[in-house]
Amino acid sequence: MKKTHKINGIMVIAICAFLIVSMFSGCTPTSTNSFKAGTYTAQAQGHGGPVEIEVTFSETKITGIDIVSQSETAGLGDDVLESIKVKILEDQTLAVDTVSGATNSSVAILTAVEDAVKQADGDVDALKANGEKANEGVIEKLETDVVVVGAGASGVTAAVAAGDEGAKVILIEKTRTIGGASNLSWAGEFVDSSVAIENGLKIDQEKMIADWVEHNNWRVDASAVRQYVTKSGDTYDWLADKGYVTQFINFFGQQLHMLPGYETREDILKEMLAESVENQDGQVITETTAKSLITNEAGDVTGVIAEKADGTTLEITAKNVVIATGGYAANAEMVKEAFGFEGVNGGLGQNIGEGLEMAWNVGAKVPDNFGGQMLHQTLVRATADLKTQYSEFEASYPLMLSYVPTFMNVGSSGARFRDEAATLKAVAAANTSAFQGPFHYVIVSQSQIDSLIEKGLEGVAAPSLPGMPPEFYLSFADQFTLDNPWENADKVFDSMVENGHGFKGDTIEELAKNAGMDEAVFVETFKNYEEATKTGVDTEFGKTADFLVANGEEGPYYAIIAEINNLGSVGGLLVNTKFQVLNDDRLPINGLYAVGLESEGVLFSDTYIGNGVGIGYAFTSGRLGGESAGSNSLEK
Repeated sequence: MKKTHKINGIMVIAICAFLIVSMFSGCTPTSTNSFKAGTYTAQAQGHGGPVEIEVTFSETKITGIDIVSQSETAGLGDDVLESIKVKILEDQTLAVDTVSGATNSSVAILTAVEDAVKQADGDVDALKANGEKANEGVIEKLETDVVVVGAGASGVTAAVAAGDEGAKVILIEKTRTIGGASNLSWAGEFVDSSVAIENGLKIDQEKMIADWVEHNNWRVDASAVRQYVTKSGDTYDWLADKGYVTQFINFFGQQLHMLPGYETREDILKEMLAESVENQDGQVITETTAKSLITNEAGDVTGVIAEKADGTTLEITAKNVVIATGGYAANAEMVKEAFGFEGVNGGLGQNIGEGLEMAWNVGAKVPDNFGGQMLHQTLVRATADLKTQYSEFEASYPLMLSYVPTFMNVGSSGARFRDEAATLKAVAAANTSAFQGPFHYVIVSQSQIDSLIEKGLEGVAAPSLPGMPPEFYLSFADQFTLDNPWENADKVFDSMVENGHGFKGDTIEELAKNAGMDEAVFVETFKNYEEATKTGVDTEFGKTADFLVANGEEGPYYAIIAEINNLGSVGGLLVNTKFQVLNDDRLPINGLYAVGLESEGVLFSDTYIGNGVGIGYAFTSGRLGGESAGSNSLEK
């Protein structure tokens, strides 16, 4: 893997039209804009749905922005709306950077305000040009024992653990949000936690370790696997003692621990940081992006160069640096080059590989198994637009069918590529689909839609409720049953096609043509599948008779476009069990540590195959890595 990926640099700042020069102030933005005074309503599409606002103008400025309604992610998207609202009002500008990790939310409020400006006869171009980073060129120097880059689960945990060791810690985070992807996660696996043992579920750890290593073709660090399996249970108690209480679930024999309520997680992590970092002379600095690592003549890492949102450059010298930057899954070019994947980034938009680039640039080894991704969910393109037209339950009809094994799945050519029972397991579903291309089709016939309208999922012989993540169905949990009739299903699927997120054909030949499939391939596939539903024998993939449900001989037929969700990259740095980053000679780079996704490649060969391991490892690696960095800094 060549280290040639481009990382966004400091943006070029527009020269102010008017300068007010003094010893205490630099370039100050000014505005000569005029507006038709009044209050105007506007809306734009965000990540979770429409964002509606009311913007109030005087004759010379924007005086108020009221967010009337929004459905953005709690603790992330909604926070971004407020943040950008404040910046627009304070600086009287639309030249506001979108927030990494919440681009759709950022763009939504900026687009809506722009619409309101136009309604008020304001000059949009002038407002877009009227932006300035007040402290561009200002350098601030800080000194600490440990600096942690990234405030997701692993970074926060590392900062807290290092602080508990007695180290002075500075934690920097490029967004305004603390917690990163853990704010969106469901559950983590903490092997043989005290609560799991109390509930009578104990794992054969030696078998788990042996199977883990074998299932990854032995291309992992067995000592790292052993460390996670034998020590992650302690992380449960460690977190609970600090107020981050998880709820144990016996998930078909697996020890899963549901994270605290979505609305409380960030606050709990902030409390942990206040106690162990800020109350011990440390700092938590948000909206600050690390740019490079500082090294001495011997090649030791001695700090970080970072940039604050106001343009201030931070030079932070430290005895140890911990990289916890969350991987590179949002860097589509990098993911494609490393793994060949072209699906959806379901993780955070800020994770573009900066931490890896910084480490590689000071001699960190690129692991031999570099490229793995955490492919973990099936998504349907139609869902977001359908939510603007129908209820959450109705809008999720196509999505739910992508998790049901009784429907035929084909690739872009029109050929089947798996036993559709793979849809019952998230990792199996994701990887079987991604292996054959960037998307697949779920084929649905009119007779199946009629059955759904009459009997719900029972009408199509669904063996269980679709195995979607809870956050996908929490808003309609009371309707999420096998026997609930699917009202308006025919209208929903037609709207899916009209919106450009699926295809329809009165015949299978017409469906193949409209969807861009090879007609001959799809027709043969369809006929073979129908024959299998009659005989109960799937000679191609061995799907059981219970899941072989006929499509029917009459159209119309529909093709749902389904894609795979990548929750994050897996690895990129090689670490030892102290979480020290290793160089090409597999020796530690003095002063450099890595935790979380950046170090996860020691656990997996080419792709993530766990369930709950990602978040369990994030907290566990952060705890152990932070302890190592903290104690080591006191010895220097």
